[in-house]
Amino acid sequence: MRRKYEKLAGEIVKCVGGKANVNDVYHCQTRLRFKLADEEKADDKALEGTDGVAKVIRNAGVYQVVIGTHVADVFEEVEKLVGAGKGKGNTEAAEEKQNVFEKIIDFVAGVFQPVIPALSGAGMVKALLALLVVMKVLSNQSQTYYLLNLFADGVFYFLPMILAFTCAQKLKCNPILAAGVAAMMLHPNWTALVAAKEAVNFFDVIPFTLANYGSSVIPIILIIFVQSFVERLLKKWIPKAVELVFVPMLTFLIMGTLAFSVLGPIGAVLGNYLGIFFTFLSESAAWAPAVLIGSLLPVMVMFGLHNGVAPLGVMQMADLGYDSIFGPGCVCSNMAQAAATTVVALRTKNKKTKQIAASGAITAYMGITEPALYGVTLPKKYPLVAAMIGGGLGGLYAGLTHTHRFATGSSGLPAVFLYLGDDTTKFFVNIIIAIIISIVSSAAIALLLSFKFEKEEAEDAGQKTGMEETETDAVMMTKTAESETAETGIAVFGFASPVKGRVMPLMEAADEAFASGALGQGVMIEPVEGVVRAPFDAKVAALFPTNHAIGLVSDNGAEVMIHVGIDTVQLEGKYFEAFTTQESRVKAGDILIRFDIEAIKAAGYKTQTMVVVTNSFNYSKIETESHEDPDDSRNIITLEK
Repeated sequence: MRRKYEKLAGEIVKCVGGKANVNDVYHCQTRLRFKLADEEKADDKALEGTDGVAKVIRNAGVYQVVIGTHVADVFEEVEKLVGAGKGKGNTEAAEEKQNVFEKIIDFVAGVFQPVIPALSGAGMVKALLALLVVMKVLSNQSQTYYLLNLFADGVFYFLPMILAFTCAQKLKCNPILAAGVAAMMLHPNWTALVAAKEAVNFFDVIPFTLANYGSSVIPIILIIFVQSFVERLLKKWIPKAVELVFVPMLTFLIMGTLAFSVLGPIGAVLGNYLGIFFTFLSESAAWAPAVLIGSLLPVMVMFGLHNGVAPLGVMQMADLGYDSIFGPGCVCSNMAQAAATTVVALRTKNKKTKQIAASGAITAYMGITEPALYGVTLPKKYPLVAAMIGGGLGGLYAGLTHTHRFATGSSGLPAVFLYLGDDTTKFFVNIIIAIIISIVSSAAIALLLSFKFEKEEAEDAGQKTGMEETETDAVMMTKTAESETAETGIAVFGFASPVKGRVMPLMEAADEAFASGALGQGVMIEPVEGVVRAPFDAKVAALFPTNHAIGLVSDNGAEVMIHVGIDTVQLEGKYFEAFTTQESRVKAGDILIRFDIEAIKAAGYKTQTMVVVTNSFNYSKIETESHEDPDDSRNIITLEK
């Protein structure tokens, strides 16, 4: 399954400046995140025009490529190309471009984001366990309960080891040695010494402070930060011939001593102060975090600031056993955005926008809001305002009722089960009420605003653009319409189908990258003739080496990609023939590509042909038309500035 992303990964690496320009790469739920040696070498325009890339974002020294929910599969192919353990070469030059705040956000994100899957998995096990207890399927005194709780708590108890590994990766020191140092601090013998409460002196000289480091966060981050410098110095001083033996040995001796005598205790003290702060928020200002996260999360996501806030919830959970800082506000914000996007799906008359909003709303209800944010709420603005207000109101209720979650996991509808715990359902009930407040208020505000902002679209609904044509098939399929209405001065540009066949909504495409609308609005065609003709006068901006896809730029700036088949890139050009070249000029009706429909199908590939406007965000309105008749000459896409 993942092999189909090899080509996409290759294009991405090429557009970010090649392997040599990549210092580091990792991913979140929807984006590839690159640390580049020189961001100026990255080609944003070419990357956003690449089949499979939804958007490019430059923020806080991190070059973000929005892919979608299948980003993990793409990341595997990218990692093969750039190599694991990146971070050599010009890392220092790249970091100089960041200010202190950006460096902190980048560091925190790099340490905690890789841990999220493990925390989410353990969190859902805890949620399942709590649900089974509430439903009286299990007793909290049973052996099964004991073992299931062990399954979930393992991640949290050994969190210092996991964080040691990710922290070492971020700081470019040996992650295995880092995990080894963390293992010392969690060893049962040390736990026994702490429990005995008797003074411990190393060589009868150096006092070791008695502190329990299980589930802690701050101490291990501080320790690995120091270890990164110790390792570099040791590698600098110790000859290469004996480095393999003496660097690990001395690292363990030095860091073990520092961990128990100085760094660990300092980290524990800082952690205690952080715990006091968390307790204060929970008891005296519980409303504040939930309101701020609930209302401002979309903005934080756009600027990457959520990466610096989310770990506070993890730290609070490690310290107090619950999270009231990030979780409640996050789920309220996500549900508010899902509701606002749903309103757009119901109110808009633009078929393509309706399609993007419908799919974006579904993923948002499951906790992934970026398709909705970048595809609907941010471009339209009014649903974003509604979502921020609704999320803030829901967060306010959650905060005032001291609602908190007992495990970390996705912040979608399934997340409500994370609020079961302490042998009570009150937090579960309260988060459901908070979500209802967020959904209802956000939907109501979005609906009211839609009467103003969707008015023009509603008035234009049902109108068709394009011109009736009587020319030959080739001319009928490529004739364009371009005009400017006298009343509004709106520039209108439309074009007919470049391929003879049945024209259907893009959401029916078998490729989720196209069907989701992430690559732009457009249509899908089931071809009956293996010929692609220029739908308008244009410049050939891109012609894939395999000849299965072509990018055109019209004289008025419309950027259109015509992609023949699903996964046909794997045919490596077989059954395709191009009749033009990149950067050449073409006229409406010119033959661009010929392809053998039957041969492609016999090879096991679909011939669905996607026609998408890759710069959809440049247009205030995009109308798409479907038709069954392959000879229908009406415009399939009409753009309005």
